[in-house]
Amino acid sequence: MRRRTLLAAGFGLAAAGASPAFATGGHRVLHVRPGDSVQAAVDAVTGPGWTIVVHPGTYREVVSIPAAAADLTVRGAVRDPRAAVIVYDNANGTQKPDGSGTYGTAGSATFTSAAPGLTVRDLTLANDWLRADHPDITGTQAVAACTFGDRTRFENVRLLAHQDTLFVETTALTAFDRQYFRRCYIEGDVDFVFGRATAVFEECHFHTLQRDVGFTPKGMVFAPSTARANPHGILAVRSRITSGAENGAYKLARPWVPSYETTAWPSLVVRNSWIGPGIDPVAPYTNMREAYPWQTMRFREHANSGPGAVISVPDNRPQLTAAEAAAHTPRTYLGDWRPYECR
Repeated sequence: MRRRTLLAAGFGLAAAGASPAFATGGHRVLHVRPGDSVQAAVDAVTGPGWTIVVHPGTYREVVSIPAAAADLTVRGAVRDPRAAVIVYDNANGTQKPDGSGTYGTAGSATFTSAAPGLTVRDLTLANDWLRADHPDITGTQAVAACTFGDRTRFENVRLLAHQDTLFVETTALTAFDRQYFRRCYIEGDVDFVFGRATAVFEECHFHTLQRDVGFTPKGMVFAPSTARANPHGILAVRSRITSGAENGAYKLARPWVPSYETTAWPSLVVRNSWIGPGIDPVAPYTNMREAYPWQTMRFREHANSGPGAVISVPDNRPQLTAAEAAAHTPRTYLGDWRPYECR
C-alpha cells in the first residue's frame, strides 16, 4: 500500500510550529503561513465570526476547534484545495504519548470541530496512517475529519484517508446536527463516510481505493448510524462514485448500529448520481452485523446512472418513487439553513 501524494507540485512543506498566526489590521482574520501552526491560530480565536486563512504548504499537525469558536471560517488562501494540506497519522489503535491508552476512532482525527456554523473551504484534510506500516495495530480506523456541531459547511475540500475518512457526527445522541458538503472530493476504503449527522453531499466525488487484500467486498463507501428519531440521515445528490479497484469490489453502504446506540436506524439516500463499475450492482449493500440487516434500514436510491447503478435484482436496490424523492432534497434535509444558496 503506497502513501498517497497529498501536495501539488510547487508547494512547500511547512512544519507546524508554536508560533501563532497574525491578524490583519482590525479585522478578525488570522493568516497561517509555513512555519506557523493552524492550531495556534485556532487558539487565538477569541469569539465567533473569525476567519483563518491557510497559505500554501503542508501543515503536519492535529487541529481541534472548540465549540466556542462559533461561525469560524477556515479556508485556503488559494482556490486549489491541493495547495494547503493539514495532515497527521494517528489511528484508533495508536498509543497516546502520555500512556493513557489509544486514541480511539474519533480521537484519531487530524481535524476535529465542535463549532456550530463552521465553514471549511479550499483545503485538503488528510490522515496518512497506513495499515502496512503498523501490522501490530488492529484498530485501523484513521479519520481525516470528525465534524459535529450544527450548520457545518465544507466546500471544495479534499478529504483523504483509508478507513473512516469522514466522521459526520452530532453533539449528542439526541441532536440532529446538520452538515453540508459541496463539490468535495472524498476517498477511502472501509466505511469512509460514516456517522449519525444529517449530512448532505451535493456535487461531490467519492473515490474508493485499491486494497491489497484477497477478499471482497474490499470496503464500503457509506456507513450511516442515524438516530431513529431523525427523519434525515445521509443524502448524496448529483454526485459521482469512482474506484481505483476492480469492478464490483466495493459495496455502496452498510448500516452502522453502534453498541452505545442500539436503537439507531441508519438512513442513506443516493439520488441523481453516477455510480461507477467499482460498486457491486447486483448486491450494493451488505451488513455490518447480522443482527441489523440492511434490508430493515432506510436505504434508498433514485434516478441514479452508471454501470454501478444497474438494477438487476430489484429487491437488492430499494428505490424511491418520484413522490417520495420530493422529501429527500437538500432543502428538506437542512430546513431553515440554506448553505446551498451561498455560491
